[in-house]
Amino acid sequence: MFKPLLKLLFLLLFFGIAISAEAQKTDSLKVDTNLLNKYRIEPGKNALPFRFRPIQIKEELVPVNLLDYKVSYWHKNVLFGLNFSQSAFSNNYSAGGVNAIALGSNFDYKLEYNKSPRDFTSELNLIYGISKNKGQGSRKTNDRIFFDNKLATQLSKHWFFYGSLTFESQFDKGFNYSNADGTEAQNPYLISNFMSPGYLTESLGFEYKPTKYFDLRFGTGTARQTFVLDTTIYHNQPSNYGVPIGHTIYNELAVQVVAAIDKDLSKNIHINARYALFIPYIQPFVYMSHRVDATLTAKVSRLIAVTMNGTFLYDKHTSNAVQGTEGLALGVVYKFP
Repeated sequence: MFKPLLKLLFLLLFFGIAISAEAQKTDSLKVDTNLLNKYRIEPGKNALPFRFRPIQIKEELVPVNLLDYKVSYWHKNVLFGLNFSQSAFSNNYSAGGVNAIALGSNFDYKLEYNKSPRDFTSELNLIYGISKNKGQGSRKTNDRIFFDNKLATQLSKHWFFYGSLTFESQFDKGFNYSNADGTEAQNPYLISNFMSPGYLTESLGFEYKPTKYFDLRFGTGTARQTFVLDTTIYHNQPSNYGVPIGHTIYNELAVQVVAAIDKDLSKNIHINARYALFIPYIQPFVYMSHRVDATLTAKVSRLIAVTMNGTFLYDKHTSNAVQGTEGLALGVVYKFP
């Protein structure tokens, strides 16, 4: 009874193994996916309509209130200084002394126009000082008029071609209070006056300006007129400032070199200096003239400043020796802006 049952189970087991082997053989076959993609059924298109709306960019002008700013190529500086000193002594003061009062003033005005390639500069410098000692009367301590105008056109980054016109003279009469040996003269005599001398200089040449505060001029074509309009100084000034006796004007051609610096050395210290070299064409080199004018200003406060100025001059038309003057003062200085 069990034999037929065992045979049946054995046949069922054999049949199951055969079916399993056939299934594994079918799964191990490689499938070409490209063929599947070839015969893939694509879904149908959307039947609903789809509308494209183009984007439009439109320029809109927005009103803007512009700032009321204007570009100015003009620059100006004004400096005014006033110095005052006074001393008084009683008649019985044991150390002695002389009552004295002194007043000094200076005015500097500078106007500039800078718009490439043009450059214009106008500078006016006025200095006057007077003192009065008891028993001596009033005496001049400083006196100068200087007016310089320059127009230049730019040739390169640092080089300009320029033309300038310069005027120099003094306000008041000048007297000599010393004798030849240095002693005080009993009768001071007149040696200068307004436009006696006076100088008018026209110059053409090239200017080198590496920075805003320094410039160097080479005036290869320079003409200068020297004026002595007060003929009463003839007998007191043998050279007559180079003007022949009997004449009031003398013309000469020369080469002129001018170097100028106008710079803040620090927050409260400022220097303004000018050197002028004048070499006449038709006269010996001993008649070349040198002049240095320098002013150093140190501000103590907004309106109070110490000012030191000096002049060095060598000109054989006025003296065979070197001339110089120096002044130191504490006073009020106003600068705009």
